[in-house]
Amino acid sequence: MPHSFPRRWHVRQMIAASSLFVLVACAEQPTAAVATPLQAASLVAKTAPSTAVAQPDDANFEIQPAMTFAEWQSMFRAQALSAGIRSDVFDKAFAGVTPDMSVVKADRSQPEFSRPVWEYLDSAISAVRVRKGQALLAQYADTLTQIEQRYGVDRQALVAVWGMESSFGQFQGTQSVIRSLATLAYEGRRPQFAQEQLIAALQIIQHGDIDAPSMLGSWAGAMGQTQFIPTTYNTHAVDFDGDGRRDIWNSPVDALASTAHYLQSSGWQKGQPWGFEVQLRQGFDYALADASTRKTVAEWQQLGLTLPNGSALPANEMQQQAALLLPAGYKGPAFLVLDNFRAILKYNNSSSYALGIGLLSERFSGGGSVLGQWPRGDRPLSRSERIELQTLLSARQYDAGAPDGIIGANTRKAIRNAQQSLGWPADGYPTQELLESLRKP
Repeated sequence: MPHSFPRRWHVRQMIAASSLFVLVACAEQPTAAVATPLQAASLVAKTAPSTAVAQPDDANFEIQPAMTFAEWQSMFRAQALSAGIRSDVFDKAFAGVTPDMSVVKADRSQPEFSRPVWEYLDSAISAVRVRKGQALLAQYADTLTQIEQRYGVDRQALVAVWGMESSFGQFQGTQSVIRSLATLAYEGRRPQFAQEQLIAALQIIQHGDIDAPSMLGSWAGAMGQTQFIPTTYNTHAVDFDGDGRRDIWNSPVDALASTAHYLQSSGWQKGQPWGFEVQLRQGFDYALADASTRKTVAEWQQLGLTLPNGSALPANEMQQQAALLLPAGYKGPAFLVLDNFRAILKYNNSSSYALGIGLLSERFSGGGSVLGQWPRGDRPLSRSERIELQTLLSARQYDAGAPDGIIGANTRKAIRNAQQSLGWPADGYPTQELLESLRKP
């Protein structure tokens, strides 16, 4: 069987980026994927995810592995066997496996443009998704009651994750998980991580939950109706329907219960809100809108926060710890986010994703409307512009860290410092106005 590439490729230098491998939600989910900043996924996927990113362009994309795939596979086989994988399981799973160039390309893709949060939420909470979720809440009512009783996770949140990750099981990814992970372990940017996932995938096969040909998922190895990576599957997947297999691919019951198990371990509190929209008083210190700044709801109220209609914040949440989220900066809506929001972030570390889950879960019962106005006329910075912004900030002695196009904690702090020096609201949000100001000599 073929093991090596038909030709040799040259490695292109990459700008360092934060991991694309979140706990779940990798490249092919209809909505979840595009919440991750540097995701190689369709930006509009209301019906089916685009597969355009999965098409290799050998004329413009080259790699140069340090060894042949056959050599790597031989080394990895010894590692897998030492980890307890049987030789027959390994050999059957790897029969005919060759590197998938589309996976390497997807791993290295860094889209120039990303969707603004309001467009993302328009798709996440589409009328079609809401109606389908409502129907499934009714269809699986008895099962969801049992899952709630067992794991203490609210059914609306589970169905929201189901809808966001795979459009309720309709789009789970079509690529071989073994081939994708083998490719990433052989030539990806994070080979150790990919090898750990590949060992875990082989353990799943050896356990008998699924065979290798049926183990399909995203290019990054996320699997099933709620998109678990293999290590998360091994620690949290459950056989809730009692058929002897933890089948997150074909059993919605197992997928929903497995998701509940994961959210339970992430600190989900049943019956508690994920957060709520708030209104800020005139002259509010926007620098407080940071994930690292947590206060009780009562303390936020003392700082002048109210509900959008001007009324007091919920009395029964006053002692909960909350952070203030301004997903579009001071011009857009504001939210106080609580512990359940943080639990969702452990599922997918994207505030847009967590906000989408929270609002979608409320929309199923008629809520989930955002009253604040999104700045829809603003154009978000492209990746090149974010890199330029970081470079200019650092040149002005506002340390933005490595110019990688990722707006992380260092960059947000640098933006706030620059905004404060300009007398602007220091919300830490990157804008065209700030970039234009920094471009001036």
